[in-house]
Amino acid sequence: MTNRPPRTTDAVLERLTALHPKLIDLGLDRTERLLAALGNPERSLPPVIHVAGTNGKGSTIAFMRAIAQAAGLRIHVYTSPHLVRFNERIALDGAPIGEDALLAILEECETANGGAPVTFFEITTAAAFLAFSRTPADLLLLETGLGGRFDSTNVLPAPAVTAITPVSMDHMSFLGDTIADIAFEKAGILKPGVPGVVAPQLPEALQVIEARAQEIDVPLSIAGIDWASGPVAGGMVY
Repeated sequence: MTNRPPRTTDAVLERLTALHPKLIDLGLDRTERLLAALGNPERSLPPVIHVAGTNGKGSTIAFMRAIAQAAGLRIHVYTSPHLVRFNERIALDGAPIGEDALLAILEECETANGGAPVTFFEITTAAAFLAFSRTPADLLLLETGLGGRFDSTNVLPAPAVTAITPVSMDHMSFLGDTIADIAFEKAGILKPGVPGVVAPQLPEALQVIEARAQEIDVPLSIAGIDWASGPVAGGMVY
């Protein structure tokens, strides 16, 4: 009798952690290879708002999610890490992905990967794209994992909008030792011609972001210059 691996999401997730000797190994090649093996689901997503930054990524996505859902839109959301269950990272039409659906896409990605080196975040990001591509929605809110330029979420050729929340010292061993270096990595999500929204920034971070935007022709909307928001009488004004 053949010993088959256990068919549970926890068992698959545990196997996926062993596919690469490092938890973090920034780069896009492995993600692009796996997505190609899966039929490039990242090319069949709803309009994407891609969010990078050091502080406030989660709250920015939470605000956008609440606003969009109040407007009656169907929303997919990708965030990390999770609080209790991995399912929380992949929200389909506003709700965490179901256990059976998660198991199916994880096993599909594991099979397509064929045992090749890939980090846990890379293969689970590919799984998220696979799920998002197969469920209709009006919008996908996509949070980077670490940095931006070489984060595995940054394989999208043309999101609808990019957003950079406040940048500060963050994962210096991977992103650099200065605010300018880190801002350059975060600004890596900017795409030619795609609108970029920028939260309040330290001057040295904003200078780098603006320079990158000018280099690749990104129309920026900058907090304090092009827009502002704040609380008023139990609500918020923009």
